[in-house]
Amino acid sequence: MSTPIEPPPVGLRPETGEGAGGSPRGGSRRRSVARLAAVQAIYQLEVNRGVDPETVVREFARHRFGREIDGDQYGEADPALFADIVRGTMADLERLDTTITTVLTEEWPLSRLDVPPRVSISEYTTVAHAFFSGKEPGLANGVLDKLGRVLRAVEM
Repeated sequence: MSTPIEPPPVGLRPETGEGAGGSPRGGSRRRSVARLAAVQAIYQLEVNRGVDPETVVREFARHRFGREIDGDQYGEADPALFADIVRGTMADLERLDTTITTVLTEEWPLSRLDVPPRVSISEYTTVAHAFFSGKEPGLANGVLDKLGRVLRAVEM
């Protein structure tokens, strides 16, 4: 008998029916949400280098997990797993980068994984469309485009 494979979570918002009613998949869902949230928290820490990881861990636990934000109900996460992933990754970031660098090819060094601004702008505008149906995605696109032209003008 094969084990069913859960689809990866699209966001912190729970998928309809998954893990509802105390089903056995609820714990698995909480771990999936914790892993996704950890990626988001680590990214937040990467772009805000001066922020303490503990601050971000607390912010997610207090203000995101299981909360309604702008009409969306965010999923419950396994807070211990989330905190462990974020703390462990940030504490060992230099070694992780070095290890990743050793397995990348010369054509794809770690620095190349830095996405060009136009691609990032496109991706984040698509994300904005997932959350907003009005003019907000256009605003996000305009702001990101201006930031790209200021911060990485040569690449724009």
